[in-house]
Amino acid sequence: MQNLLKDDERLDYLLAESLRIIQSPSVFSFSLDAVLLAKFVNVPHHKGTIVDLCSGNGVIPLFLSARTNAKIIGVELQERLFDMAERSITYNNLQHQITMLHDDVKQVTPKIGIEQCDVVTCNPPYFLAHEQSEKNTNEHYTIARHEIHLTLEEAVYAASRLLKQGGKAAFVHRPGRFVDIIAAMRKYNIEPKRVQFIYPKEGKEANILLIEGIKYGKPDLKILPPLYVYTKEGEYTKEVSEILYGE
Repeated sequence: MQNLLKDDERLDYLLAESLRIIQSPSVFSFSLDAVLLAKFVNVPHHKGTIVDLCSGNGVIPLFLSARTNAKIIGVELQERLFDMAERSITYNNLQHQITMLHDDVKQVTPKIGIEQCDVVTCNPPYFLAHEQSEKNTNEHYTIARHEIHLTLEEAVYAASRLLKQGGKAAFVHRPGRFVDIIAAMRKYNIEPKRVQFIYPKEGKEANILLIEGIKYGKPDLKILPPLYVYTKEGEYTKEVSEILYGE
């Protein structure tokens, strides 16, 4: 265990999946957004290739490994997060299924293969580079949360280049960028097919957007029922509790 963890890292449970993940409060800890995206996206059960862009500490590849036997590739720019992801994958004995690439999303497509992938997931930076009031003074969090190295449009373009015809791309973002993400998806031939808005609780505005599209798909957008995270009493709703902790 001592060789597994570095500095202020800890080994957390992914409860519903019976997996463990290395996290660090000063570098990166995954949020509910990643969990919801991993549950939202449609994935092949057996064969195929799934690519997760902006993987962070590998949380989405780990979650997806519990849903599919397909090959999973994670792409992460920050070396420290890439290293954490690799150690988590090894700890869970998933090296046969999950591969991490320490690379830039904008440059990685030729290395994975153009139009070779069945599914692409992405939890991209949410905030524009100039949104100074939202910036975190921690460099790791700033890069993960702000469009310093990767914009929303660049993330959608990368996903489109990776996907086969009929392949699926799924993103999680802020509802305020809904029009932007729709525009980018259509610009790069990913037709939006499923959208779900996540609300902190009933009576509040949505604060998370999940969207999935199909490469060269036909127009037919479905708005899924809303998902509420907390009850009026401040407890997780039944739906979210099942996502986090299992049945």
